[in-house]
Amino acid sequence: MNPKKVVALRGLISRFGDNLVLNGVDLDIMADDIVALVGGSGSGKTTLLRHIIGLHRPAAGEVFLFGEPLFAGNYLEQQVRRRRFGVLFQQGALFSAFNVRDNIAFPLRELKALEEEEIQALVAYKLAMVELEPEHALLMPAQLSGGMSRRVALARALALEPELLLLDEPTAGLDPDRSTSFVALVRRLHRQLGITVVLVTHDVSTLLALAGRVAVLADRRIVSAVSLEETMKLDHPFIQSFFQLFSKRG
Repeated sequence: MNPKKVVALRGLISRFGDNLVLNGVDLDIMADDIVALVGGSGSGKTTLLRHIIGLHRPAAGEVFLFGEPLFAGNYLEQQVRRRRFGVLFQQGALFSAFNVRDNIAFPLRELKALEEEEIQALVAYKLAMVELEPEHALLMPAQLSGGMSRRVALARALALEPELLLLDEPTAGLDPDRSTSFVALVRRLHRQLGITVVLVTHDVSTLLALAGRVAVLADRRIVSAVSLEETMKLDHPFIQSFFQLFSKRG
């Protein structure tokens, strides 16, 4: 498999009981891509993301990460592969009983390879990376604004210096200014770190500002995975409806 192919989905089928969610999904994501995954409500976007990171096993088909089957090898080999990606879940999903510092330190401590002094230095570095101040480290999640919460969650997702970053509705619930600021941060980190980004979004503004390619999930499969400009020319009911707002602006 092409070594620059970070994610490859082949014939992915997903079921929950008798409910067929995904039916023969194929998708390639190359190194340094920013790919936005869009689809209607209940189309299976988050389910597909969970398959990519191994939280769900497909009923059929296969997920490849970094040229290797996601579930290949023993437990330790799979763990090494999973450390190469970071995930920002919906609404940030911070541990409510941990302060900011301990939320970011959590994956570093789980690694069991660093001294506490090294962990604290890395936490400070990750806070600065997402444009937060050292004094924010002692705040609890309940004390954070929506925008700050996403930044802390992003710092945690980047704690192990992943090559692949997955974002599930990263700007949902944020006001326009905070959304714009967060998108600019992700764009800067993508450029500086050279990471591959996959984001699930329903927000057209976020998609327009970030995505290099758009993967459209409809009819239980990926119907298109091309540039934004090419996507908007496609004659598909969901695509035409999704981009209607942008077309009116244009």
